[in-house]
Amino acid sequence: MKSFILAGLLLCGWGYAATVKDREGAVRADRAVMENDKRWAYNDIESGFRQAKLTGKPLLVVLRCVPCLSCMGLDSAVLMQGDELAPLLDQFVCVRVINANALDLTKFQFDFDLSFSTLFFNGDGTVYGRYGSWTHQKNSADTTISGYKRSLEAALKIHAGYPGNKAQLAGKQGEPLPFVNPLDMPNLAGRYQAHLDWDGKVMQSCIHCHMLGDSLRASYREKKEPIPTEWVYPMPSPETLGLTLAADPVGDVTAVATGSMADAAGVKTGDTLASVAGQPLVSLADVSWVLHRTDDVEATALEMVVNRGGQEMPVKVALPAGWKHGADNSGRAGAWPMRGMATGGMVLVDLTDEERLARGLGKDGMALFVKGLGMYGKHALAKKTGFMKEDVIVECDGLKDRMTESRLLGHLLQKRLLGDEVEISLLRGKERKTLKLPMQ
Repeated sequence: MKSFILAGLLLCGWGYAATVKDREGAVRADRAVMENDKRWAYNDIESGFRQAKLTGKPLLVVLRCVPCLSCMGLDSAVLMQGDELAPLLDQFVCVRVINANALDLTKFQFDFDLSFSTLFFNGDGTVYGRYGSWTHQKNSADTTISGYKRSLEAALKIHAGYPGNKAQLAGKQGEPLPFVNPLDMPNLAGRYQAHLDWDGKVMQSCIHCHMLGDSLRASYREKKEPIPTEWVYPMPSPETLGLTLAADPVGDVTAVATGSMADAAGVKTGDTLASVAGQPLVSLADVSWVLHRTDDVEATALEMVVNRGGQEMPVKVALPAGWKHGADNSGRAGAWPMRGMATGGMVLVDLTDEERLARGLGKDGMALFVKGLGMYGKHALAKKTGFMKEDVIVECDGLKDRMTESRLLGHLLQKRLLGDEVEISLLRGKERKTLKLPMQ
């Protein structure tokens, strides 16, 4: 009976998330269904670790932003379990967390921009791996669980080899962060408590996962320090290297972009990534985690092992200095606050070759089309400064070369600080204008 109730709630959620917008109701409904569930510990990570230690089972923690439409289909499929997942979930201690208020950031480091993530742990706190799906994030109706099933199987395999494989897992552990508790972050301190206010307005008491990345970036900006590259381009996708990977089976290479870093290293379509930087893979998110932790200040090499035709072989992918600046962060939740800081709320799109030709512009120069302008707060600054939709930016802060919005955001967030002023040249029709935009 519970499964049918849950399915109904989620199906309604698909309809009302964008119209009714009953975020408060969605959270309370989730609690009503899941609070007494026999499989899932609800919003209680500490009990999950205690139970994992007691039983010797691995711990699975799902982090879910309930009101978000994204990943709704995957969330429903996992919670309703079915014949595919139930036997696997029985081998885990399962915890469902719907807010980030009390997360221990020494352990819970993942893609903060996703609305559904999973971390796999040993009871002693060792991270086995991460799961997160941008495919599901972009399609709320996608209930495909084959990749999730493979991730459960991979995590169980790692658990079976523990602690003998502990050295291989060292790189999967969290990195030092400026804050270990979300409630210590400047933008969140004093505004939230460790627990949700179920007796009041639940939504207003909730710290969403994306707010963690937003607050980290804001803490650097407010101190007038460059934002570190890993937080301008967090959790880069394998496509940054030129790799397109299948979610099922884990690590299958379905395409290699011609001329890419992966192509130059000799990775081929049909290969399977057996490990990256010595780490066994649970999902694509593990590859992104390795890239997140790999520096780009100096040129380096990323070591991988690929399985080709049943044989494993080592591969080294040469990463040039600044390689992360080729990552695309435009579709992330965190991109919107970054636009407020760097471009005053402008949404920019690099014009295609055809669009450039129609406007009489060359292929190699900057031509960033102002697709949208924010209307409120920091995001209204560009509009107030004189920028308009459909302007084409052809020079910014002395930069004239062709680049994406993501690359320009990286430059402005790392080379220009709060209070600086940047000169921008644009085309409005055939008229060229120059405006000065303050950094926020």
